[in-house]
Amino acid sequence: MTSDYKENDYAWIKELMHYPQTLEQQLSFFKDTSKIPVPKDPIEQVIFQDKAKRAIRKIAQNKGHILMVGRPGTGKSMLANMFNQVIDKSLGDYLRPKQSIVAYPGKDKNNIRIAYENSEKIDDRIAEITNRIVSVEESMDDFSLSDQINAARKVKKYLLWATGIGVIAGFFFAPAFIATGLTGIGAIFMYMQESNYRVQEKIQNEAFTGKKNAVKHLYDMVPEVLYDPRKDNGLMARISEPDSRNMKGGFRHDPYQSGNLHTPAHKRAYLGAHAKSPIIYIDELKTLIKVGYMSDLLEIMQNKKFILEGGRNTGSGSADRSENHLKADNIIVACCNHDTLEFLQKEGDGAFLSRIEDKGEIIHLESAVPETSKNIEQVVQYVKQEILNLGEEFKDAWEGVIEKEGYEGVRKRSEHIFGKRLPDDYKLKEREFSRDAVLEIIKELRCRASDKKLSSILRPINGIIKTAEFEAILDNAQLVLPEHVRRALDKHLSLEGEISKEMVKHKKDLKKYIGAMTDSIGYVVGLAVNYSKSSGQMFGQPLPIHCQINAGGSDTVVAPGRIGDIAKGAAQNVRASIKKVLQKIGAPYVGYEMHVEYIQAHSGVEGDSASVAMDIAIISDYIKQPVNQKIGVTGSLTGDIILAVGGVTEKIISIMDPVLGMEGACIPWQNKHDIEPLLINTEYEYIQNEEVPGIRIYRVQNKKDPFDIYFCKTKYNAYQILMGLDKQEVETRMTMRSKEDLEFIQRMKGTLPN
Repeated sequence: MTSDYKENDYAWIKELMHYPQTLEQQLSFFKDTSKIPVPKDPIEQVIFQDKAKRAIRKIAQNKGHILMVGRPGTGKSMLANMFNQVIDKSLGDYLRPKQSIVAYPGKDKNNIRIAYENSEKIDDRIAEITNRIVSVEESMDDFSLSDQINAARKVKKYLLWATGIGVIAGFFFAPAFIATGLTGIGAIFMYMQESNYRVQEKIQNEAFTGKKNAVKHLYDMVPEVLYDPRKDNGLMARISEPDSRNMKGGFRHDPYQSGNLHTPAHKRAYLGAHAKSPIIYIDELKTLIKVGYMSDLLEIMQNKKFILEGGRNTGSGSADRSENHLKADNIIVACCNHDTLEFLQKEGDGAFLSRIEDKGEIIHLESAVPETSKNIEQVVQYVKQEILNLGEEFKDAWEGVIEKEGYEGVRKRSEHIFGKRLPDDYKLKEREFSRDAVLEIIKELRCRASDKKLSSILRPINGIIKTAEFEAILDNAQLVLPEHVRRALDKHLSLEGEISKEMVKHKKDLKKYIGAMTDSIGYVVGLAVNYSKSSGQMFGQPLPIHCQINAGGSDTVVAPGRIGDIAKGAAQNVRASIKKVLQKIGAPYVGYEMHVEYIQAHSGVEGDSASVAMDIAIISDYIKQPVNQKIGVTGSLTGDIILAVGGVTEKIISIMDPVLGMEGACIPWQNKHDIEPLLINTEYEYIQNEEVPGIRIYRVQNKKDPFDIYFCKTKYNAYQILMGLDKQEVETRMTMRSKEDLEFIQRMKGTLPN
């Protein structure tokens, strides 16, 4: 029988086992990260994105625009910051604005004029104008109520005289006392009136409202400095939600619009990023599209100027505008994901993209990079940078305690935080990574990618490195060791990871129950994967599948439940594959109904990576051959060939826990390199089942608890591993079953010949 494998194929599998030694040789330039240098060039501190870094240098030279496209965590924001630093050092003195932007009153109350002035001269001019207005204000007479006070005093004096005369007259003529009372009351009233005038005079003089109201129209003519480059000298403005207010500016609302208290338009004006910042960093273009600012941005990028206008349709400030233009020669640095890029290509026939390409470049940030020696060295550099960053964080948080109480004070205070006693020589100080710990980081980057690549989505790895540091600190270890990284990985599960973990626990019990209740015919353990949108990480999980095939009727496939279009297409493909085999071996034609069930996959199934598992389950039911329930399988079936699928490393990891009871997995031949990271810091050996090569990984030290991984080229290789049958045996039993089904149908129809 012709073999699917050649001699070179077996040699390639054996070469896979050299991967850990090869990786260690590439890392032989260091024992730990203590001597690893960090580049002084800020752009080189961003790892992996070599193409993007070259483009940024070129664009910085030409002062062009940049659009960075990539998944979250690939370094877009970091590259934008580095671009700002490079521009600042190279062209900052040229790009940084040197003139103040000043607003003057316009032709009417709703218009203003904009001027670019020398900062020191405009300060002197405003000070001179203000001093002249103050002189006019001070030369004005003080507010006085002396006439009213004198009149009240005179009347009070007369009333007091009349009261005295009335008292004397009362001794001789009793009714005179009535007049005395009236004049006394009048004198008291006039005294109160005089006091009231004095208080009013004092209040007015202290507040100067009289003078200020008299010269308010002069103060309203004083120009307003909207931007002073001496106070705001940053090159880049970070805009997370670009709209007309924070990009162009506008006019503030004036609550005092009557009683001579209104504020003139030029004193209510404010500027946005276009007028003040040479570089504008738009963190996420999707928000710009949502708020509808794209058309304004396109116009400003084209004309490099704009009119300052009120931002509301009604109310104060809606009719305000500038009579002349503001300059807006900005470098646009923008970021987006691939879905936003697709929208931008359609929106306005890609007008924004053409503006970017006209004076810049669209940069695609890699989600994964090849595992080259250079990129491995960059991983080591990246770990070192995160160690230094953590050291700075410790210093910022605990510097005061260290200075006053020393590390002993830090230890005692940390015991309250962690709720346990810490070692006497405990120090809250960053630890260097050992070489084996760096290997674990590389292993994780490999697991999160495929095809011999390292994941470039580094933001989630930052947290893993810091958590590993804390684990080493709590253990009071001199270095961060592999076990610290593994602990950190276990703690840094995303929401999808936690869900997958719970699912694996559930599937463990489900798998045991199915194995105890069935004969394993038509049942197979497929392998699925969940994808985390936040971290980019994939989380594997076992996917039990049950299939049945029954003779009668036309060829149909029934796959109930929430399965996607690709999964349905995979089921149809399996049906066609089986039908083709029956035709090839000359089996009589019989219509079959095929039922595919993803057991308790309540959240739905999508993708074609379970198509091999479906085929095995259907064939198992068809020829009544049990399937080994301790070996999982994944792969995309095309005819007889098994093609590569994603997430193979994570799928294998999900079933390697000894508690689950799995003993191995069948994966596509094209995914053979995805098992390389699983060989790091473990024991393993080459194995072979008939013609199918594989690698046995020991889950426990001293070569205990083996887990076998087989590399299958065709579905017949998977049949050999999972059912113990070769191609000829399977086809022979399929022919027998087909004949039996034909006889059964003929018997049912009464057409069976004697």
